Amino acid sequence: MRAPSVPLCLPANQPAQFYRGGAAIAALRGANDEPGVPERFGPEDWVASTTALFGRDPDGLSRLPGGPLLRDAVKADPLGWLGRGHVDAFGTSTALLVKLLDAGQRLPVHFHPDNDFARRHFDSHFGKTEAWIVIGTTGEHPTVYAGFREALTAKTVREWVSEQDAPTMLDALNAVPVSPGDTVHIPAGLPHAIGEGVFVVELQQPTDFSLTLEWRDFLGDEARGHLGLGFETALRALDRTAWDEARLSTLRRHPAAAPEPVVDLLAPGARPYFRADRLRPGTPLALDPSFAVLVVVEGEGTLRSGDGSAWAMSTGDTWLVPHAAGELELAGAVTVLRCRPPATGS
Repeated sequence: MRAPSVPLCLPANQPAQFYRGGAAIAALRGANDEPGVPERFGPEDWVASTTALFGRDPDGLSRLPGGPLLRDAVKADPLGWLGRGHVDAFGTSTALLVKLLDAGQRLPVHFHPDNDFARRHFDSHFGKTEAWIVIGTTGEHPTVYAGFREALTAKTVREWVSEQDAPTMLDALNAVPVSPGDTVHIPAGLPHAIGEGVFVVELQQPTDFSLTLEWRDFLGDEARGHLGLGFETALRALDRTAWDEARLSTLRRHPAAAPEPVVDLLAPGARPYFRADRLRPGTPLALDPSFAVLVVVEGEGTLRSGDGSAWAMSTGDTWLVPHAAGELELAGAVTVLRCRPPATGS
């Protein structure tokens, strides 16, 4: 099963979740008039996913045209899908998961383990550092939450979790107003939540390790909050330090007004984990060979290969580009988010 030498347009892939959302994904994909929308369009669309939901394999895995799992296809031909440099650095993992995430309600306060913690407790090479690219908002005060405003003791956090004191946990976080085009890097360990009405493209390491402080009204089961580790162990992965405005500024960028055809969207701290560029080709734009996920957020354009083959793309499309597709050219009045694994050597 060799990797194709052409980009592939992928359908929606939305495993069942515990929270509401999905209308913004349906609107982006132009599916509002279809039966069962937005119910069929859940709050998360896992794009080109080789990652299964925690404890729910194969839910979350993407299938290629004809039915095979992308995970199996990549393992069968990692060089074709990923390229030699990537395979030498990261093996047969894509090292990336991309999601469309539409928060139809506020998400719970939670955090993710880093690579070392994930290796010790989940036998995984990857933890779950992530980043958000805000592509839409609704409501008067769209907000995300990141980092504790004051340093906390382990005893204090354990008490909040034991009592499920949700208002106090949320109030302890920095409330960060966001607008379309803003980006936020979320390092592993950082407590965070996404507010109702915030629609993001999320890049993350390819795992589903979410440790949920505020589990009662969302998960209904304490064990799902700590993923079977027990909170005494899980809380060792939590960043309890204080994040003031100066520290938070290192995680945030506001590149919406940047005029360049290629704009690096994420804060520098995200580069060892993934890359994201906004592409707006005024003239045809060359894209170097790379495994990539392309999310078309606005307009219409064309991808073209060196042999003259062309693929039309439009708002709401999600494209998977194998390394074997080689150099491509992007043209048209289109805005595309190009999401990629970390560069070799990161």
